[in-house]
Amino acid sequence: MGSALLFVVFVLLISCGEASVSYDRKAISVNGKKRILISGSIHYPRSTPEMWPDLIQKAKEGGLDVIQTYVFWNGHESEPGKYYFEGRYDLVKFVKLVHQAGLYVSLRIGPYVCAEWNFGGFPVWLKYVRGIDFRTNNGPFKAEMQKFTTKIVNMMKSERLFESQGGPIILSQVENEYGPMENEIGAPGRAYTQWAAKMAVGLNTGVPWIMCKQDDAPDPVINTCNGFYCDYFSPNKAYKPKMWTEAWTGWFSEFGGATPYRPAEDLAFSVAKFIQKGGSFINYYMYHGGTNFGRTAGGPFITTSYDYDAPLDEYGLLREPKWGHLKDLHRAIKLCEPALVSADPIVTSLGRSQEAHVYRSRSGGCAAFLANYDQHLYARISFGNMHYNLPPWSISILPDCKNTVYNTARIGAQSSQMKMTPATKGFAWQSYNEETASSYGENSFTVSGLREQINTTRDNTDYLWYSTDVRIDPREGFLRGGKWPVLTVLSAGHALHVFINGQLSGTTYGSLSSPKITFNRGVNLRAGINKISLLSIAVGLPNVGPHFERWNAGILGPVKLGGLNEGTRDLTWQKWTYKIGLKGEALSLHSLSGSSSVEWLQGSLVAQRQPLTWYKTTFNAPGGNEPLALDMDTMSKGQVWINGQSIGRYWNQYKASGNCGACNYAGWFTEKKCLSNCGKASQRWYHVPRSWLYPTGNLLVVFEEWGGNPAGISLVKREVSSVCADIYEWQPTLMNWQMQASGKANKPLPPKAHLSCAAGQKISSIKFASFGTPQGTCGGYREGSCHAFHSYDVFQRYCIGQQSCTVPVAAAIFGGDPCPKIMKKLSVELVCS
Repeated sequence: MGSALLFVVFVLLISCGEASVSYDRKAISVNGKKRILISGSIHYPRSTPEMWPDLIQKAKEGGLDVIQTYVFWNGHESEPGKYYFEGRYDLVKFVKLVHQAGLYVSLRIGPYVCAEWNFGGFPVWLKYVRGIDFRTNNGPFKAEMQKFTTKIVNMMKSERLFESQGGPIILSQVENEYGPMENEIGAPGRAYTQWAAKMAVGLNTGVPWIMCKQDDAPDPVINTCNGFYCDYFSPNKAYKPKMWTEAWTGWFSEFGGATPYRPAEDLAFSVAKFIQKGGSFINYYMYHGGTNFGRTAGGPFITTSYDYDAPLDEYGLLREPKWGHLKDLHRAIKLCEPALVSADPIVTSLGRSQEAHVYRSRSGGCAAFLANYDQHLYARISFGNMHYNLPPWSISILPDCKNTVYNTARIGAQSSQMKMTPATKGFAWQSYNEETASSYGENSFTVSGLREQINTTRDNTDYLWYSTDVRIDPREGFLRGGKWPVLTVLSAGHALHVFINGQLSGTTYGSLSSPKITFNRGVNLRAGINKISLLSIAVGLPNVGPHFERWNAGILGPVKLGGLNEGTRDLTWQKWTYKIGLKGEALSLHSLSGSSSVEWLQGSLVAQRQPLTWYKTTFNAPGGNEPLALDMDTMSKGQVWINGQSIGRYWNQYKASGNCGACNYAGWFTEKKCLSNCGKASQRWYHVPRSWLYPTGNLLVVFEEWGGNPAGISLVKREVSSVCADIYEWQPTLMNWQMQASGKANKPLPPKAHLSCAAGQKISSIKFASFGTPQGTCGGYREGSCHAFHSYDVFQRYCIGQQSCTVPVAAAIFGGDPCPKIMKKLSVELVCS
């Protein structure tokens, strides 16, 4: 059947009432109404079920219509045919909660997800299916993929969750960012694309299917865009809508890398630019990033935090001003919706780097977007019979083609400074020393040569011991004062601890861009038999790339010992003894029951700064409802558990590298443009969900690989430290426009600074206030050459002792104009406590 005929059949199905979600070139239609849809990604396993309602509600309050999520195959089917849909993996519950909130769902079944998730979402057992080749025209892979995709679709159908059944799911995705992969592998990739689309459509969900980054997506599947900017994108057929499935709100963090962030002004600019050029569906990736609990982080080297600089931070708190600035953008876009879905824009040049996009609805409504693409200069432009001032790299939205209600570079929402404050006074630790390879038990095996790690462990643990004996002749020259022999170990990654006769001799590790590692240094050997024990550590499986199922980890060699009388001795093919995992893992020391199975050292006997040490303590849950985290700054590398549940991997010894200079919002954004945290631990704080805690007697277990100091670990709570506003005196606001449009205001009204501390907090003091020409940003304001001396007095009167306050930004409020004929603004920072 030809692609055009397939599309006609799809339209006929809709017109016959068998589907209530359809599309044309302008937009997705739900129950016959064309919509500009605002969506955000929230991944259900990266938060807890107890957090879901609050996250969904905050997304709704932020102006979202849709929640988008991947489906995580390896979380649902860790063993063939054994399915799990409980706890953080209760997909049905998550979708139903979205529905109860009155929002839609975009379900990205994949089942390949990438997502910086372990093995790209594939279960590791898939790698060992006979004859399999991932993500290509391969029979065994297609059979398993179809089986799982069908499983998810049938589950959604049985719960009546597709919109065609009265549920919230309006879109489904098959595969994920496959276009670049298809280009690499050629004809088998193209055949696989055709098969995947046909398979998905054949499941008869009654809602459209999408494929992202897939220019040849066959009808009726819609191809969509992912990226920092997607205004340039056009679908592959004129009758498909322009959709953006991943508008990247920031970027992921890696151990060893600085923390990326994306200015709210640039993100808003990219979204407004996409909408002004005919975009009809925008999804923020991520809207809430969350946490890679357990060993779910892929990459490798992806941090436990998946914050992503999202509008809702890792803990579920509002990231201001990003959340509020986007909320204002969404409201402005919705005012333009009737015109946006009715006709194509009339585009007019307004200058060298300026243009207008004007939309007119059939009922006579008009909406305009005025853009200034210059990265450095303001533009004063004429449009209609009026003049408009446009900041650099910004778009103004005029829902009536006259009055500006929003500019992407003018933030009206408050900013917030966050802080981590102690929630406990310290822990009384006990310790237990993990066995090294010199005391392997019965769960070991010996073979000649070196084994690949993933094939050996099946990714049931991060750890694999390699151990061999080396005989040193008493006549060796180094024993009489010469240089120590040099041990060289080549590994496919990701980290390696070297023990000589039970003592840590050195450590080496790779990075996301270069996971392969080489250990090459002198080692202290003695005459006679020496035991060389190598602890190879995986830091997440790869999640992206062609044939990533074939990528290796662990010590593949060669392993050589140089500097001997004989020269260099090759140890690669001698007998090696292997032990999968740690003794503490086998004993489940992280669990409530397992931790009591061994004798722990207490008090002054507790081991500190020792490698391969387990630590445990108990504590009571702190009061309040603020999100909690563990401050692991004094630890090196390992894993941590609360009441048997894995918080994830920590690696505070890995300091962040990068260029953390000043960042201007204007200009093209990349993941390396705006960085913070250089020279510090890539991740210091590790989210502890409150729902994992009991009122008393909580068990905290830490496994330290390298030699950290547990005395410095503390439980902290995350809360608002201060709130800021940074508003120009004639900054456009939606509220003022609505009052004028309704006739409640005869002349333009001044904007207002709305400032709110978190629930349970009050504004306790004024850190900074200046109406005039203040400089700097929230947390670092300073007075400019123009300053109204009553700036502090106003906030003292309006705000101190209040949970929130509102102050008009007008000269009269601050005792008069401190510098006439100069555009002034208000900058203020209020302390919350």
